[in-house]
Amino acid sequence: MREQIARRLAAVPEVAEGLRRASQAWDGSLMLGLVQERCLHLAIEIVTDVGSYLIDGFIMRDASSYDDIIQINHEEKVFDQATYEVLSRLVSLRKPLVQDYYSWERSELHPLSSDLPGVLEHFSHQVHTYVEKELGPFQTAQAEGQSKE
Repeated sequence: MREQIARRLAAVPEVAEGLRRASQAWDGSLMLGLVQERCLHLAIEIVTDVGSYLIDGFIMRDASSYDDIIQINHEEKVFDQATYEVLSRLVSLRKPLVQDYYSWERSELHPLSSDLPGVLEHFSHQVHTYVEKELGPFQTAQAEGQSKE
């Protein structure tokens, strides 16, 4: 579990950078629209995958939706209220991005695109802190070649 979480969190810097660059250079072009769209989608997958691993590994409750994954992790104090609010808005974009992609407005900068990079980085830090509190430091287990799953 720890390795799976770490692998997904390792993608955060690239997704955050993609959103930063798209936001800073925004010109309404198809290319930047697609960059934004893919980064938002990846951000959703990262936070829901990590959240699911945390629920499976530490929290004895089942999540019935993407919203539940975010809510349960917030209730268990994995991340703070401000992060919860942004991640809740983020996961609400999954259906429009994945199922209703044909009507996604690619020529507009989504409001989350500017705020999300910092929130994703903070989320990653908060998850690392939570896992270390529960299992001990990431580096120790990796350096010893042990898994505390």
